[in-house]
Amino acid sequence: MDIWEQLYQAAAEQYRPGEISPFLYAHHVVCAIQAADGKIYAGFCIESTCGVLDPCAERVAALNMYLQSGQTRILRLLVCQGEPPKQGNWLPCGACRKFLMQLSVLNRDTELLVDYATRRTQRLEELLPGWWGWPRVQENPIP
Repeated sequence: MDIWEQLYQAAAEQYRPGEISPFLYAHHVVCAIQAADGKIYAGFCIESTCGVLDPCAERVAALNMYLQSGQTRILRLLVCQGEPPKQGNWLPCGACRKFLMQLSVLNRDTELLVDYATRRTQRLEELLPGWWGWPRVQENPIP
């Protein structure tokens, strides 16, 4: 079993769409990430009636990684809704892309699975051309 299948299985375990309350719907978008140490963490999306503060599956998975291990570096990321991603139908939203870069600038090299069948990936940095944070990183390098 390759790493993408492992990530898909970890994400799929979180996939069970349903209402948490009359105001919250969850587990309909899921994500699994591989941390720098090789361990896999998963997360799921939560949508509410307020909409503005809803956490995406990618951010939940990254926060699970950080809370459980203190790590900030993500090697690989898979996000989907029930079925494996194909032809770029599931990539992190703009807010998640920015959050992942802010978590660690090393995440610019995170492989995002674009197509499960072909194992085609894209680097996070490719989705953030001209990222606004580079000048700040150059002025205040973080180890």
